[in-house]
Amino acid sequence: MIETPQPETIESFFTRENGSFHFARWGRPIVPVVFGTDESSLPPLKGAFEAVTAMIGHKMAETDPELGTNLMVFFLQDWEELAALPDLDQMIPGLGALVPRLIAAKATQYRIFRFDDQGAIRASFVFIRMRGAQAQLPAEEIGLELMVKALLDWGPSAFAARTPLVRGRDGVARVNPVFADVIRAAYDPVLPPAARDGSHALRLFARMQRDQAQG
Repeated sequence: MIETPQPETIESFFTRENGSFHFARWGRPIVPVVFGTDESSLPPLKGAFEAVTAMIGHKMAETDPELGTNLMVFFLQDWEELAALPDLDQMIPGLGALVPRLIAAKATQYRIFRFDDQGAIRASFVFIRMRGAQAQLPAEEIGLELMVKALLDWGPSAFAARTPLVRGRDGVARVNPVFADVIRAAYDPVLPPAARDGSHALRLFARMQRDQAQG
């Protein structure tokens, strides 16, 4: 049995660099669109997206009535490509300053969230730089990790000590059970879609314990 992380650990998953707490989940079905990859990669990516959302009981849809698509995923070779994407600077203010920061940090991924009036996630932009080890991963594994990170507004250190995926004895990559349990608890409809008080971690912890007892 996987040990449930303690409330202080769960709280750290959503704590920002300035010490503030910010939790948010999606408040609507997720409608993804993928740019910059080949046709053969799309089915395993989509399958991974569907597997993770189904795991937590959330929904995907064909279209968002307000936005059309709300999860936009871009695969890039270099961060400089961001500046060449048409109209992206209109959707992401400060894009010109972002690119040099990503290059300097040698980042492999970057995520931006947009929120609705209740604080729930309404849209997200995900950028993945396909170089080095990242480019060697199967599309399904990339999709699983992408969705784990896109389903909640995690803090910057959430994955510092634990990886989003774990590999079983059969060699197959799966969602890390710790994060799977956190995400399931986060999407409990009884809980609010957003929170800025660290005590929310106690509510997540309680639901994780309940789910383990029922399981």
